[in-house]
Amino acid sequence: MQPCDLDAVTARQMIGARQLSSVELVQSCIDRIASVDPAVNAMVTRDFDRALASARAADAATLRGDALGPLHGLPIGVKDLDETADIRTTFGSELFADNVPKHDSGAVTRLKAAGAIVLGKTNTPEFGAGANTRNRVFGATGNPFDPNKSAAGSSGGSGVALACGMVPLATGSDMGGSLRNPAAYNGIVGFRPSAGMVPAEKRPLGWSNLGVLGPMARNVADLSLMLSAMQGDDARDVLATTILGRQVRQPGDVFPPASVDLASVRAAFSPDFGFAPTEQHIRRVFAAKTAVFRDVFATAEDATPDCSGMDDTFAVLRAMNFIAAHYDKCKATPDKVGPNVTANVEEGLRYSALDIVGAQKQQTVLYQRFIAFFQRFDVMITPAVTLSPRPWTELAPTAIDGVATRSYYHWLALAYAVTTVGHPAVSLPVGLDEHGMPFGLQIVGRRGGDAQVLAVAAALERVLTGDVRTARPVPNLAALSGMTPISESAGFFDMG
Repeated sequence: MQPCDLDAVTARQMIGARQLSSVELVQSCIDRIASVDPAVNAMVTRDFDRALASARAADAATLRGDALGPLHGLPIGVKDLDETADIRTTFGSELFADNVPKHDSGAVTRLKAAGAIVLGKTNTPEFGAGANTRNRVFGATGNPFDPNKSAAGSSGGSGVALACGMVPLATGSDMGGSLRNPAAYNGIVGFRPSAGMVPAEKRPLGWSNLGVLGPMARNVADLSLMLSAMQGDDARDVLATTILGRQVRQPGDVFPPASVDLASVRAAFSPDFGFAPTEQHIRRVFAAKTAVFRDVFATAEDATPDCSGMDDTFAVLRAMNFIAAHYDKCKATPDKVGPNVTANVEEGLRYSALDIVGAQKQQTVLYQRFIAFFQRFDVMITPAVTLSPRPWTELAPTAIDGVATRSYYHWLALAYAVTTVGHPAVSLPVGLDEHGMPFGLQIVGRRGGDAQVLAVAAALERVLTGDVRTARPVPNLAALSGMTPISESAGFFDMG
């Protein structure tokens, strides 16, 4: 095992105990990137010299006996939607191909303050639109279990970097499953927290709960460690809890994850929330995987909230966010904006004020249904994604089991059901599907139950790890290191 393969908690403990230097860890991550990234194209902007300088400074602080932050000396990958001071940040857009911000985003600022070292930027689709990580600036990102297939998105680069051991931690963001989907497709863990838990000061519609920032890691303990540094109070985010003169969220609030006895947990199971277009293959795999562990819960009942109206509600609310963020770009430079962003904006312009009000009213109805449902259950478990990874040359699935999808994001319905009502959810790897690709479970918690859902995920992870059928899968790194670079693939930069 190389240092880059260590989990974050162990690596941090070893750095603090002077058993591992930050320089050794950062250099190991750099070596892994050099070895396997050509095959998958995950770490698209690199800041190695500055990262090594920061690692040397971190080691000096350790030797001096300074107080060390929870992420002291740990290299991280930052999604290319997060602004990083003096490091190119493109948002996957030609319009920002040469953009170098002067300041870090709030989340990156908090991670650095906790001791994290930014190693580079991870690939994302243009402005995060589309759950297939491709753009005209850096090209496509391939799945480490089969580089010809999609890594999902929009946090696809972060998911691949983690799966390959390029970094122990990486940032993500999530609207329609943008960190849960790549977590599932790449065999790692991703968490969508409650809106405002991780302040996101850049949301164009500040009161919208749809878009959130969150952590990605290789296990739940690492995820919780990272979340403890990302979360906080920040009045710039209107959804972040801020009480004048009082710090609501304290450092370390969610680490380590609390211990929970699964025998006391009431779990609901559904392959589709009653409406998501889940392929038969995924339904079979979900049934087989959950059969392994259903009996560990106090109750394990097949049940779902009433999700009628979910598709239309999310479509309208999502489109409003895209108009707020990208209408001006589509109008001024339509040739520089890709098909997914354009489709969202054009869709939004077709909606009337009555459509918008109707969607907001229905969102409230759906929220109340979920609240009532979670009076009976502590968690709900579904597949994380409706279908197995397909070739990244497919911009988005147009049909599932022969039935046409409603839109390019319809296949994300399992994720956006949770987004719409604002509940926290974690994507947990559970072995492989019938095609030999990673399979992920989505564990949904109660409103505000972020700590509880992470505790359940940590306890379930301990159960799953001991079974070859459900243990976290690991890609063949030796095979990846010998592959032809993905950049030589036909259609690498083609967005359709």
